[in-house]
Order: sequence, then structure tokens, then C-alpha cells
Amino acid sequence: MKDSADAQLRDQQVGFRKGRSCTDRIATLRIIVEQSVEWNSSLNINFIDYEKAFDSVNRRTLWKILRHYVIPEKIVKMIRNSYDRLQCKVVHRGQLTDAFQTSTSEGKHGIQWTAQNQLDDSDFADDLALLSHTHEQMQIKTASVAAVSASVGFNIHKGKTKVLKYNM
Repeated sequence: MKDSADAQLRDQQVGFRKGRSCTDRIATLRIIVEQSVEWNSSLNINFIDYEKAFDSVNRRTLWKILRHYVIPEKIVKMIRNSYDRLQCKVVHRGQLTDAFQTSTSEGKHGIQWTAQNQLDDSDFADDLALLSHTHEQMQIKTASVAAVSASVGFNIHKGKTKVLKYNM
């Protein structure tokens, strides 16, 4: 499954991929910042953090994405079955609770995989860093990411999302 999906992921995506490291991306961002300062070039970096990224994934969209990455249907069904009627138990005050069923919202959202959604960015695990030379470009990119993210159930965490500006 990894090989099938890995061949189709964008180069910008480094989180949870063999031979790629978030540390390398951080070093790359540092070099970009250093060069921007050295050349007195304007630079905006928007570090986007998502609220409860794993818990908010729209499951229908997840199955579509797995199929988009040509994951074999048998594996998609196995993953889907592991989520269906998922039950959990919690240890509270040293006692194990009764099993309870978990769920996530199943909104009727879709996702567009178009060239317009290609952004200049660096993707980490469930976070990303958008890069631009102007404030206006950054607003457009951020709005685009927010719209696509919302369509699959992701919300940008406004308290943890930060914008850095250099030479503005």
C-alpha cells in the first residue's frame, strides 16, 4: 500500500514517508528564510495547523482518496471495516468502562483534485507551511487551503496557525 500511494504523493509531502524527513523540510525552510533576509527579498510563511486532524477526517472522503491513490479495493475495504462499528473502552479511575461505539461525521462533501489546488508549500504530517512573496498571494493561498480543507472536514486551528513575515 505504501508503494502505491507513495508514487502518487506530491514531493512536498514528507510526513510519514520512507526516506523523507520533516527535519529536512525544516532545514529547507531555514535556508529559504536566510536567503530571503540576505537578499532583502520579501517572504511570507503561513504555518497552518489543523484542529483534531485525525478525528475530523470525513470517512467517505478518506475512501475516495485511497481509491484516488490506486490503493487496491481489498485494502480499502479492510481499512473501512476497521472503522465501521469501532468500539472503545476507557480506563477511568483504574476501572475499564463498558465498550462504546465511536463515530465521526459523515457529511456529504467532495474533494476536487485539480491543478488549481497545487500550492507552493511544504507538507509535514498534518501541518503545512505556505510560502509566498506577497501578502495578497498568501491570502489567496490560505483561502484556497481553507476551502479545500473544509470540504473534507478539516478546520484550520486559528490559535496555532502562525504567519511569519520577512522584509515586508
